[in-house]
Amino acid sequence: MKLYCLSGHPTLPCNVLKFKSTTIMLDCGLDMTSTLNFLPLPLVQSPRLSNLPGWSLKDGNAFLDKTELIDLSTVDVILISNYHCMMALPYITEHTGFTGTVYATEPTVQIGRLLMEELVNFIERVPKAQSASLWKNKDIQRLLPSPLKDAVEVSTWRRCYTMQEVNSALSKIQLVGYSQKIELFGAVQVTPLSSGYALGSSNWIIQSHYEKVSYVSGSSLLTTHPQPMDQASLKNSDVLILTGLTQIPTANPDGMVGEFCSNLALTVRNGGNVLVPCYPSGVIYDLLECLYQYIDSAGLSNIPFYFISPVANSSLEFSQIFAEWLCHNKQTKVYLPEPPFPHAELIQTNKLKHYPSLHGDFSSDFRQPCVVFTGHPSLRFGDVVHFMELWGKSSLNTVIFTEPDFSYLEALAPYQPLAMKCIYCPIDTRLNFIQVSKLLKEVQPLHVVCPEQYTQPPPAQSHRMDLMIDCQPPAMSYRRAEVLALPFKRRYEKIEIMPELADALVPMEIKPGISLATVSAVLHTKDNKHVLQPPPRPTQPTGGKKRKRASDDIPDCKVLKPLLSGSIPVEQFVQTLEKHGFSDIKVEDTAKGHIVLLQEAETLIQIEEDSTHIICDNDEVLRVRLRDLVLKFLQKF
Repeated sequence: MKLYCLSGHPTLPCNVLKFKSTTIMLDCGLDMTSTLNFLPLPLVQSPRLSNLPGWSLKDGNAFLDKTELIDLSTVDVILISNYHCMMALPYITEHTGFTGTVYATEPTVQIGRLLMEELVNFIERVPKAQSASLWKNKDIQRLLPSPLKDAVEVSTWRRCYTMQEVNSALSKIQLVGYSQKIELFGAVQVTPLSSGYALGSSNWIIQSHYEKVSYVSGSSLLTTHPQPMDQASLKNSDVLILTGLTQIPTANPDGMVGEFCSNLALTVRNGGNVLVPCYPSGVIYDLLECLYQYIDSAGLSNIPFYFISPVANSSLEFSQIFAEWLCHNKQTKVYLPEPPFPHAELIQTNKLKHYPSLHGDFSSDFRQPCVVFTGHPSLRFGDVVHFMELWGKSSLNTVIFTEPDFSYLEALAPYQPLAMKCIYCPIDTRLNFIQVSKLLKEVQPLHVVCPEQYTQPPPAQSHRMDLMIDCQPPAMSYRRAEVLALPFKRRYEKIEIMPELADALVPMEIKPGISLATVSAVLHTKDNKHVLQPPPRPTQPTGGKKRKRASDDIPDCKVLKPLLSGSIPVEQFVQTLEKHGFSDIKVEDTAKGHIVLLQEAETLIQIEEDSTHIICDNDEVLRVRLRDLVLKFLQKF
């Protein structure tokens, strides 16, 4: 069993597991931090951005972490854990020769589609007159300033995919539900479990009859809107692969939400606007719910909230219809009937308005001060670029970063000098190291495998030994472009036996509660399922022809000798020898058993726990005679 590690980003994993003749890809996250190396893509020409010094490039590239470790056309299936971990799917399904099946839950697919659609829309609506690609030449790249000269494998950076490629990739996905068991070629069975992180997010169990691998990625034990994490099903794992922990282990999500609300209220009370760069799904649902409970008490009832995204309407609607994927409290609201999320009421009362873009209705409805939720969190494309340019010159305004995927200082770099206030309130509900330690103690896997980053403290906090995984035995770590041999070997295989063959067996009890039977059969293997079938029957003799033996129908068939079981009581054996005329018998004890010496016959009999040896000097008649006496004390079957 081997694990191929294709991504160096622990929260955007892409690993390939080879297990029992199947090749399984675990997630296909897209690392987009490389977009921070590029200038923002404004909706309208920005003289200020155009005149920035050439420390970075203006382009529409995204980064696909690619490696030659494995031929992706050999991958049989892809298991998706959440919608953030499927953003590279079109690159794999449309450009690598992949012909397998992708498994994911319905919310993961639908919200993943929205994220991809928004990304494509943001990139395609700002067409570029020319494209820069010569800089990817290694001789030119090394002359560029950091961070571009230090970027790894820039030749593998790809342009953003198209909606046609997105739709083609999503058509290859097979929808699954929690606890649904899926057979893969008869070799292994995969099962998605609720991970508690996002709508439809999953951990995966990959098991055969005798081995079990758990894949835990992007999980949460906090009480938010998704179904709670299923921990019990992770028990008794031989290997637990752990990825997607929180990116900010020292920040408490509840505390960050409180800071978010207080800073938002402070800004709008002073007449300023608040910009929240965000994804169109996920944390935004929880932020809107918190604001719903907060705005009246904070005196914000008259402040408009705007959600601007090409997929804003679809995102808000999807969150209301996936009732079975929500936590129990929100499920019960559906049957009252009430909308599970309070943003439905915010929309009805016109406190929250959503728009596909800045154009059209938004232009006429827009009033200030206000709060705007829009993308992209990298500040490199999307409507957020326009608002950064519009509001960045006033110290009354505030930009609040809640998504932890991008360095907010790097995101802000092209907009400096900036007068608006910048608040960093990263909200990441995924497992922290304290929760992981507790989880591992409860589920007790034999081996834990995780990214190298989790086995040592963060570089900036090298003294914080609590910010790393602590388990026994110590976790096995991996890094990008590494192949890991997982630390256990398969020992058993399940074989079925045909009923007619089972009926013919004659078990013999060799000790209380244990019976054995010999069997002669043909092993038939198909689709990784093994069946013992009766051997071919001998052909019936025809007139004048020699009768064939049964063994003649089976090539190289040998007559089976009977199996022996039992033990030889030395004292009774010596008495039997004496009754049959042997004298001058001497018994010696050894570390492994006994030696019986027949001094007159110059013969030695070694009796051990699992074997008996008769050693005599070229006297076959005597050897056979002694063998028959030994066999009287043993069972044959």
